[in-house]
Amino acid sequence: MARPTPLSGFPEWLPADRIVEQHVLAALQRTFELHGFAGIETRAVEPLDQLLRKGETSKEVYVLRRLQEDTPWTTAAEAVDAARAADDRQLGLHFDLTVPFARYVLENAGHLAFPFKRYQVQKVWRGERPQDGRFREFVQADIDVVGAGELPGHYEVELPLVIAEALGSLASIGMPPVRIMVNNRRVAEGFYRGLGLDDVDAVLRSIDKLDKIGPDAVAELLVAEAAATPEQATACLDLAAISGADTGVVDRVRDLAARHGVVSDLLETGLGELRALVAAAAQRAPGVVVADLRIARGLDYYTGSVYETVLVGHEGLGSICSGGRYDTLASDGATTYPGVGLSVGVSRLVSRLLSAGLVRASRSVPSAVVVAVTSEDTRAVSDAVATALRARGIPVEVAPTAAKFGKQIRYADRRGVPFVWFPGLPAGTADDGSTVGATADQVKDIRSGEQVEADPATWEPPAADRWPQVVPAV
Repeated sequence: MARPTPLSGFPEWLPADRIVEQHVLAALQRTFELHGFAGIETRAVEPLDQLLRKGETSKEVYVLRRLQEDTPWTTAAEAVDAARAADDRQLGLHFDLTVPFARYVLENAGHLAFPFKRYQVQKVWRGERPQDGRFREFVQADIDVVGAGELPGHYEVELPLVIAEALGSLASIGMPPVRIMVNNRRVAEGFYRGLGLDDVDAVLRSIDKLDKIGPDAVAELLVAEAAATPEQATACLDLAAISGADTGVVDRVRDLAARHGVVSDLLETGLGELRALVAAAAQRAPGVVVADLRIARGLDYYTGSVYETVLVGHEGLGSICSGGRYDTLASDGATTYPGVGLSVGVSRLVSRLLSAGLVRASRSVPSAVVVAVTSEDTRAVSDAVATALRARGIPVEVAPTAAKFGKQIRYADRRGVPFVWFPGLPAGTADDGSTVGATADQVKDIRSGEQVEADPATWEPPAADRWPQVVPAV
């Protein structure tokens, strides 16, 4: 078989890197559960017409069809038309976890207790151009709270603080601090409409491109696509320039609105919600959560608070966690299920931790001990030692061959395993007929060279050696 050609955008971690990913996932899950979020998993596929409810995503969705499908489509529009016409609706791989979650809530509403708090860790797929931190297949970790009919605003405060705690718990392994930037769509919409701009979605899409194309190009977009005058475009950019870690940002927005004659109840509602979020964050996570009025989140279903998160010192990577409040994504016609959620891009985060040399695993295998094999005739003795150690929760492997002990030590060293166990010999008779007493088992720390007698029923490795550790790389 010829050597396979790698597929870009589909990360496959080496064993040591996978340990780092699992550590990150475990830290997130532990924090989510501490705050009462229940874990769920949804199917990998959704009807295509449902996936496309989230906005401009048709170019990113991977369509799922059989190899022998009778009528393959050449464009996404043809696929959508066919999906809506067919009895057996066309399926696509989910590109995020929010749309599947909305469907899950609708299907299981009668079995859920509201407000329903869930976390979900799964792979998702997006057909976009791979680049640094951007993949076609990647792992997300989401948390959401959904209510039936209504959802109190304090959850918009709680969720970013849960994320701040979860990501902050990774500081001990060498992860940089994070900054969670927050805005409120009611602030933006109230301000834009107060200026006389009715195509709010077009304004948001343009503002969402600030980091990519800069303010001058965004101003041109606002004129061309949102029918803004140059003065209105300048006012929108002035709003986007406001940021801060305290409630003074609210006063600055009000001053800007007054200068432009903007009067809006929606703006005032949004500013009240933004003030509550910033004030609570200043007490519980000082310096982590900041108001940033350029955060737009161009997806069209957000209705309240919106969030984006960056690694401090690695802002060029883009957001590693984003989300917001949504009031109308899930509805069965009789009841609407408003929610708020954030999604951590685990693969993007892990890829930067590894590529920047920020963290490492202490070893690439779980094993803390390699049990040496004296001879193939006595392999059962080594297997018995391994069984006794595993019964006490110590990860162990038995040497693959009964080679010289030096070679077996080198085998352990190559794998990063810290200890080699040498089984003792039972009592017996020497070649000259004399009696030979039994010898005790010994265990060797191959890092220090220290070798001591040991009993598999009582010996314990140091706590830091029992399992691989994720530690700062420097």
